[in-house]
Amino acid sequence: MSQRNRHAIFDTKFGWVAIAGSEEGLRRITLPQTTREEALGYIVGLLPQSVANSSFFGDLIPRLQGYFKGQRFDFPDALDLNGTTTFQGDVWRLARFIPYGETRTYGWIAREMGHRRAGRAVGQALGRNRFPVVVPCHRVVGSDGSLVGFSNGLEMKRRLLALEGRVA
Repeated sequence: MSQRNRHAIFDTKFGWVAIAGSEEGLRRITLPQTTREEALGYIVGLLPQSVANSSFFGDLIPRLQGYFKGQRFDFPDALDLNGTTTFQGDVWRLARFIPYGETRTYGWIAREMGHRRAGRAVGQALGRNRFPVVVPCHRVVGSDGSLVGFSNGLEMKRRLLALEGRVA
């Protein structure tokens, strides 16, 4: 499978982003990093046989660049969920339905999945989200609306919500 992995590194208003994909879909997306090398290191570290090929991703790169400029875009891109659990995939699919500029709680996702008491497990699944922005885990907040549980730091979560016009 590794020979089919492709990646691209590009600059956004927030910093350098790396994406990786396979024939099945997206495999990884980084949130903005300070340097190109930092973003590249993240992807190459996870997918060492990946080959640079920005055209492989169609218009995803300009959509992500536009998103980080504050423009509203949809991200219906296919995801390569190889190596994930069924539960993680279900959580990520449901999170993709949270509208731009809105938030939902971990408990809401758990209830929608039919697992009322699985809020903590939902949080753990979102903490392993390999597709930030495309799977907008930053739109998931605590039961009281507070910003909690973002693997890239609460400041980044706050910035993404503010970008979408959501006061955080």
